[in-house]
Parts: sequence; structure tokens; C-alpha cells
Amino acid sequence: MQLKDWLSRLERLHFKSIDMGLERIRAVADRLDLLSNTPFIFTVAGTNGKGSTVALLDAFLRNSGYSTGVYTSPHLVHFNERICIHGEECSDAELIHAFEMVESARGAISLTYFEFTTLAAFWLFKRAGLDAWVLEVGLGGRLDAVNILDADIAVVTSVDLDHQAWLGNDRATIGLEKIGIGRPGRPLVVGEPDVPPAIMDKARDTGMQLHLQGVDFRFTESDGHWSLDVKTLGGHSHYGPLEYPSVYLQNAATAIQAMALAPFDVPETALKKALQQVQPMGRRQILAEQPRVMVDVGHNPHAARALAGFIEGLHSAKVHCVVGMLSDKDITDTLLALLPVVDRWYPVELDCERAAKADSIQSLLQEMGALCGHLSGSGFGGAAEAVRQLQQRVDKNDLILVFGSFYTVADVIQYAHTA
Repeated sequence: MQLKDWLSRLERLHFKSIDMGLERIRAVADRLDLLSNTPFIFTVAGTNGKGSTVALLDAFLRNSGYSTGVYTSPHLVHFNERICIHGEECSDAELIHAFEMVESARGAISLTYFEFTTLAAFWLFKRAGLDAWVLEVGLGGRLDAVNILDADIAVVTSVDLDHQAWLGNDRATIGLEKIGIGRPGRPLVVGEPDVPPAIMDKARDTGMQLHLQGVDFRFTESDGHWSLDVKTLGGHSHYGPLEYPSVYLQNAATAIQAMALAPFDVPETALKKALQQVQPMGRRQILAEQPRVMVDVGHNPHAARALAGFIEGLHSAKVHCVVGMLSDKDITDTLLALLPVVDRWYPVELDCERAAKADSIQSLLQEMGALCGHLSGSGFGGAAEAVRQLQQRVDKNDLILVFGSFYTVADVIQYAHTA
């Protein structure tokens, strides 16, 4: 079977696409001998900011000469993006071999798509003999598949409302699920600046070494630069003045604090280089200029608020927003967060079962008093077609923002690569 055939099969392998719990995946991991003799592990959870933090941790290590395995999800264009070794995506042949090994080990145990691919990633990493693994949680933390491994350093980037059907309806409940990746006696680095007290109480009661942004580590901004104070294994360190990175400062500070607690020799030069080179795909990513085209996979109110603040600082002439979202997201509050910075909206249709209808998004925007533009053709075509038309219409000093689901952004990234 080719890789696409395997992936199609994995989507149908288990009777539920999401099936929280660790018993089944732990049993197969044990058969594959994945639970012992692992290298240093960073596990990263959070409502937003996981991808940026993972990318920075990986870059810190590789710029310092260490070998890494990185596991992220979801992918934007190719599945191979999810599993990287030494900074390179694993090949189709490597992934297929790993899938075959998981398949032979699971026997009668049913696995979800994410559980199966997580095991494949761990099998590839262990075979490669790496210095460190950097793992991104898929959903929540406590019951997520990556949590079968004990993190040496656990990171929670942010805590806000998303995936309420699985994680709970308030920030405290969601946060408790996320800190479930922490372990007694080991560091838990929390980048969320407004931590619900219940989370801090639980972490301390469990014996985790809690490191809070704004308390144990903090960043400041001055004269076009930023600086950071962190705790280290031996005391404290100060970094700065630093140039602004492409990622949000909250995530950059959180990643540096996590690395400062790890037993790796990361020179400040390697850290500064990583801060300037890391630009996670699909996150405030610029694809074209004049007019500027920027894509962002933010799909919840927390991400939208952060993006709105960033757009305010760009001082674009006008902002045209191409938006496509999934129906199970908080569409109303997400759109409201961006409403003050967007001049005209262009809802688009997504090619997936969970997609929100473009005309429904448009009706919602019109109820909010927002202006919606019209594109030729169907009126609700795909995101790539919307961008193509807008590039020919808008002023060169305008911003075309593509926002919402990974499906929305992936469509435009593929278009940009072929245009």
C-alpha cells in the first residue's frame, strides 16, 4: 500500500475518530517496547501556541548540535509534516514501514488514527537514537495519546476555551486536563499569564515543579526589543535585548524557560538564531506581498484575539478576511474578536463534513454589522480562489488575511506554492 492508502485505512480503523483513554495505545506501545529507555522528552500542551513552542524547542536543540524527533498535528499539506527527525520530514517509505510495525503489534486492539500515527512516530524516533523528543499534544493532555510517555519537562502554553465537548466548559476544567501531562518531581512550565487557581493547586498537590509566566519567568519590552528572565537548573538567567521573533512573545518566553530547565548546553547564540529563523507554517505566515497575503490557523476566540492585536500593529490600508471554519467551533466569538480589525469579509466553503456553511457565516457576520464582499463565480468558492480574485482587486497596501480552519489555510498554501 502507498502512504495515502494507509492513511485512508487508518481513518476507518476505529469506530470513533476521537476515543480518549490510554489503555489501548499503552498496550500496543508496550508490545513495541516504546515505553522504556526513551531519551529526554518535552511534551507541549495548550489551547494555542503549541506549534510555535515545539518549533522553537526543536530549533534551540538542533542549533546546539543535538538530534531531535518532533511530533506535531494536524498537518497542513502533507501528512509527513507531523513526524520529523533531524529537522526533516520522514519519507513515505519510512512512515509505511512504521505503520507496518504498529499493525503487526496491535493484533486485535483497535486504535484511532491519531493513536496509530503516534505509535508510528515513537517507533521511528526510538529507532533513530535521538537526543530529545519534542511532542505536541493532540487534544487536551491527560488522556491524549502522547501522554503514555513521561515528560521530563511538560509545557502548557495557554489555557482557554476550545474542544469543550471533550475537555469541559470552563478554563479551570480544561486547564486541569492540560496539566495532566506533568509528572511529580519534574518541571511543569505554564505560559498562560492568567492561570486559574485550581490548576496551580493541583500541580502543587501532585508534586510538580511549577514554573509560571509572570512569577517564575517574565519578559519585558523596551526600545524595540524584548528581554527575558528565567529560572535555570542552577539559579537564574537573563536574555536580552532580543530582536522580536515571528512567534508571539508569550510562546517564545515559554519555550526559553522550558529549555533553561533542561540538561542541554544551548548557547545564547543558538537561542537567538532560532528565534529569528522559526516561522511555523500557517501561523501568521506571509505568502505574498503587494498586496500582502497572510494565513493563520487560529480557530478559536483566544487565537483570534491574539491575531487581532498583531494585525493592529501592521497598519495596513484595509484588511480583507477570507474565512472558513468548522461548525463545531465557537464561530461567533471568534469572528467578534477580529471584527474591529477587518474591513471586509469573504466567507468560503470547506470541503469536509464538519464545515460550517459559507452562507451561514455570512449571515452571522451581517447580523454583527460586518461588511461582506462578493466574489465572482459561485460566490462561496474555495479559499484559494478567493485569494486569487482579491489579489487582482485590492490595493497593494491592503492585507488579505486567510483565517480559520487548517483546511482553509492549507488550500491557500498549496495555491501559493503553485502560483
